[in-house]
Amino acid sequence: MLSIIIVNYKTPGLLKNCVASLKETIKKTGYEVIVVDVASDGSTAEALASLAEDDINLIELKKNTGYSKAVNAGLRAARGEYYLILNADMEALTDSVDKLVEFTRDEASQKNIGLIGPRLLGLDEKIQQSAFRFYTPLTIVLRRTFLGKLPWWRGHIDYFLMKDKNITTADAPQPVDWLMGTAILTTKEAVKKVGLMDERFFMYFEDVDWARRFWENGYKVFYYPKAVMRHRHGKASRKGGLAGIFSNKMTRAHIKSGFLYLLKYHFRTRTYLNKNSGPRS
Repeated sequence: MLSIIIVNYKTPGLLKNCVASLKETIKKTGYEVIVVDVASDGSTAEALASLAEDDINLIELKKNTGYSKAVNAGLRAARGEYYLILNADMEALTDSVDKLVEFTRDEASQKNIGLIGPRLLGLDEKIQQSAFRFYTPLTIVLRRTFLGKLPWWRGHIDYFLMKDKNITTADAPQPVDWLMGTAILTTKEAVKKVGLMDERFFMYFEDVDWARRFWENGYKVFYYPKAVMRHRHGKASRKGGLAGIFSNKMTRAHIKSGFLYLLKYHFRTRTYLNKNSGPRS
């Protein structure tokens, strides 16, 4: 069985759309839905009640616990052998969940795959990048300042964005360093070995850290573009560059988590990918 863990923070409309898309598109996989409602105020329970569903496990967290604690609450309640972690602003498209599970079931044991993520589309139907190489201290600086737009630093940013792998347009499954945590599938067996998300990360970099721990425990992280989902979101943390430290709390949270991540690994950085190797066929 598949346990689908949806983290929701004051977006009942998006949550309803997410749950409805799952019920409409999952045809081959038995599943349960666990909604973890952060800073719960009762609106989520009302939204789910309007769906006339009684098979949704609603976990209401009264405080804003942060993303990693919310995911972990869902993981602790999960009964399945597979775990699909979603943000409430995700929309499953035709066969996307079934494809993720089938690929993991067929390939995980042979290829030692621990995390897998789908291709993401925005509301404009353009591909959103969701797979990357690991950060370095320089990457964070370049991504947060005008320096990243200068020609002589472009190669570093392109490397982080995996442009040598044509990651946004590739059709074949391929290993990546880490996946954006808005839609990731893993297994009970892998989580048992790797552990839950690090709850010191309130928001941002918990997905980077988790992926690194999967790699360190002998598991691979895979991007699977044959499964496609739609992501309805806004990049609040990208506003303002480093100046946003003073004006944007989401930017401050991103910078803080980035520093925590680098400190955790003693500023040692690496990639688990061969620059010259191509995607799997």
